Amino acid sequence: MPVAIIGGTGIYTIPGIETEEKIISTSYGECCLHFGKNEYSEFIFLARHGVDHTIPPHKINYRANIKALQQCGVKRVIATFAVGSISTDYPLETLIILRDFLDYTSGREATFYDVIKQGIGHVEMSHPYSPYLSDAIKERALKQHIDCCDDAVYVGVNGPRFETPAEINAYRLLGGHVVGMTGLPEVALAAEAGMNYAAIALAINWASGMEHEISIVDGDIEIIRKQMLHLMIEVLKNTSDDACKAVTIL
Repeated sequence: MPVAIIGGTGIYTIPGIETEEKIISTSYGECCLHFGKNEYSEFIFLARHGVDHTIPPHKINYRANIKALQQCGVKRVIATFAVGSISTDYPLETLIILRDFLDYTSGREATFYDVIKQGIGHVEMSHPYSPYLSDAIKERALKQHIDCCDDAVYVGVNGPRFETPAEINAYRLLGGHVVGMTGLPEVALAAEAGMNYAAIALAINWASGMEHEISIVDGDIEIIRKQMLHLMIEVLKNTSDDACKAVTIL
């Protein structure tokens, strides 16, 4: 069965994997997917911002993206996010496994259930990020000696502006650990589509107020991104749809 990687900022291809670009039409619009070839024929890659990073966070067609993957039969997804860290427990240039979120986005098309039929359409979100895939990521990261933090709460904001120090302080008080602009409604839509969805964040800056001004890191970030992609590929190759827990929609 096909599996998918959704790439965030800085991840626009999968190095070493030959792909074929296809435009997939959905009832929510078109989506550009890249299908792996040869031994990676089960892999589908989606560049969330486009391969030239021309789509800002609030203009991404999240519904078309997830619907296109669903139409291709995808059940397992690992997504990547570049984030700002709110907590020193989640240092820069470290992979971070997301386990929960706070949604502060607005004005986005956030569901496939524009009409509720017979009361059905309320997706269960007790575990928004697949425990099965997330645990597999943690286990393989340890085996590969990759620095990796776990149990992070992602704060989703609209962007494209950065947050104010007061906003970051509020998110911290509410239990947030990292902040980003593209995680919502993607994770909820994936759940509605019946997908097991896990997410790895990479902290590339301290959030507003933690330093005098925001500064994006540039050290060994490309090496870390390559490690992250390799990690995701290995996890998806060594997990199965059959082992995934079915998503509940009430």
